[in-house]
Amino acid sequence: MRASSVCRRSAGMVCALLLAGTSLTGCDRWSGSGAAVSGPAPASTRPSGYGSVFLGRGECSSFGTTSFTEVSCNSERAAARVIARYDGSVADGPSCPATTDFLLHISGPSSAEGGDAVVPPGYACMRKLEPPHPGDPGGGGGPRTIVGDCVYGSGRGQVRETACDGTGAERPQYRVTSAVTARSQCPTATELYVDLGGTRPVGCARPV
Repeated sequence: MRASSVCRRSAGMVCALLLAGTSLTGCDRWSGSGAAVSGPAPASTRPSGYGSVFLGRGECSSFGTTSFTEVSCNSERAAARVIARYDGSVADGPSCPATTDFLLHISGPSSAEGGDAVVPPGYACMRKLEPPHPGDPGGGGGPRTIVGDCVYGSGRGQVRETACDGTGAERPQYRVTSAVTARSQCPTATELYVDLGGTRPVGCARPV
């Protein structure tokens, strides 16, 4: 889970934590859209022969409840495409593209059909082949909070992402309207500062 700091523009500058989407492996929903998952499960590490790298960029996976399998993108089982693939941990590696729908945490060595295969630990940034796309601006999910996303107060000084159109389990309270390099560049109507990371790390949010 990636946590990023936010501050409310008010007397005393009340600070909170923004839970910027929880990476769900084993489910195609996100906590921001009402789904709850206790923790990430590793993706299936059974190479299927569709590429030299398991779930390399441009390859596709099926959806499962506890594991994901690489399948041909032309297969009727194909549900999501890899738009970026990195070795190592999410905490230490690059951020996924802005409109990533969900992450797959890929585990280590496995035994594949027809012989042994070693799959380096890493993660794949996935984009669903069909809508809805929770990673789109206002979609209510995804591993990153981006301009156009909405959040709500979830208690104990925290906010979470939710769908801007009100279809999520929680009503949106703030929308991130712009991304800037410093808080002083936010519009005067800004009431919440959201840590977005990247080259423009400050998200300026206003009530909806």
